[in-house]
Amino acid sequence: MKVLMINGSPHANGSTFTALNEMRKVFELNGIETELMQIGSRDIRGCIACQSCAKLGKCVFDDEVNKAAVLFEQSDGLVVGSPVYYASANATLIAFLDRLFYSTHFDKTMKVGAALASARRGGITATYDELNKYFAIAGMPIASGQYWNGIHGNSAEQAQSDLEGLQMMRTLAKNMSFLIKSIALGKESFGLPKKEPFTPTNFIR
Repeated sequence: MKVLMINGSPHANGSTFTALNEMRKVFELNGIETELMQIGSRDIRGCIACQSCAKLGKCVFDDEVNKAAVLFEQSDGLVVGSPVYYASANATLIAFLDRLFYSTHFDKTMKVGAALASARRGGITATYDELNKYFAIAGMPIASGQYWNGIHGNSAEQAQSDLEGLQMMRTLAKNMSFLIKSIALGKESFGLPKKEPFTPTNFIR
């Protein structure tokens, strides 16, 4: 079993990494392999709606998105961590996620998703909500912890002092590990839910 972890912060070893690393320790104790990608400082542009991914099977911009796509398909879960910028996620991370979820056509049903945010003080819940929408649209169960998943601190050192935040990360990783293992057993016993043919509609008359 494997979880792909995305660090959306431009600071590779900052407070967002501190939260993700606390989760990683728990995954390892539960026998779940992890891979961490640090994309917050990468030059990642947004989606231009060119529809090339429908023909190519991958994004036309061959960068970290396509690298992550391969790992995502092989993983049982995805953890996305972001710093808070103006009550929302890092713009680089959002560009990355838009293209990752839009350009990949493999079935994401029952891959477990988890989001977390780091902030000096406020904006965590808005960022948390923003990130969880990616999982919901893809049919991915969303792992929860014991609160809205966030850690406070302007640096790794400050984040290490947020004992409740660190506990949230451990709880989130324990719950996510349980979900991943339970879903694996469910797939083995019952298979995945049968999907109806997609029926797209709009309100243009």
